[in-house]
Amino acid sequence: MTALLDVNDLGVEFRLKSPPWRPPLVLHAVRGVSFTVAPREILGVVGESGSGKTSLGRAVLRLLPISSGEVHFAGRRIDRLTGRQLGPVRRRMQAVFQDPTSSLNPTMTVGAAVGEGLGVHRIGTRADRAERVAAMLDRVGLPRGTAQNYPGALSGGQRQRVGIARALIVAPDLLIADEAVSALDVSVQAGIVNLLLDLREEMGLAMLFIAHDLDVVRHFCDRVMVLYLGRVMETGRTADVFAAPRHPYTRALLDAVPRLVPTGEPRRLLAGDPPSPLAPPSGCVFRTRCPHAIAACAEVMPPLEADADGHAAACIRQHEV
Repeated sequence: MTALLDVNDLGVEFRLKSPPWRPPLVLHAVRGVSFTVAPREILGVVGESGSGKTSLGRAVLRLLPISSGEVHFAGRRIDRLTGRQLGPVRRRMQAVFQDPTSSLNPTMTVGAAVGEGLGVHRIGTRADRAERVAAMLDRVGLPRGTAQNYPGALSGGQRQRVGIARALIVAPDLLIADEAVSALDVSVQAGIVNLLLDLREEMGLAMLFIAHDLDVVRHFCDRVMVLYLGRVMETGRTADVFAAPRHPYTRALLDAVPRLVPTGEPRRLLAGDPPSPLAPPSGCVFRTRCPHAIAACAEVMPPLEADADGHAAACIRQHEV
């Protein structure tokens, strides 16, 4: 199947201020990341804070400059597009962010916020936009009367449904959900996740689902990609990665998930914090926290080694530990 989104060797860096007598500081937020998302597929992106998940999503959306690599969407290279050229692409790629309060203008009614994209992209006539907004509120499980309210009058879950409605009213092909459920109560999370699954089926959506909750990813995503210090540590079908993780970092993330029922298996929890992205370790960037690191790990960053099913890990000892 032809990929809807095809990202190749993507790099994102930030140049930080430094004294004039010193070379500029460069923070590599994303380094050499490649992946695809097929139509109607959900790819989960996981990792600790600072792993580059949000920078990756924003770079794909062209909200952050790309320092290297290529991004192809629907067969067209988009990382070089500027200004008006990006307009049609932005309609087909929409985002839902973590904090629905900050992503909605408190001075706009819900109806105006949801319908704003229709005007920007010149979809429909002014006469039928109100009905389109009402129909979209129906689809996300909100009463039509919500259109007259302001965001401050809604609960967190309702505001996130408004954010989803706002993104989907322009009928995109790809939705990038950046921690879209992490700020919500567990019971509300389940409702939003089920809503997104239903909308995937109804609208044929593909999704890039950025999250830190591995239980949500386990039940929601078709495939998963694990990031650490801006690099891909492991990727594959979600069921395969969760059942038999091949990278020590993936195992540690899974071991950190709370267990309601003890399994009797030892938990391999990580010690310490990730190194600074301004001064990453040589070789494998995970080696300073890896319980299985050997001298060779300091010499080269191992490439992703995949099996026939596409399950890949970047670890020189993945078949030994």
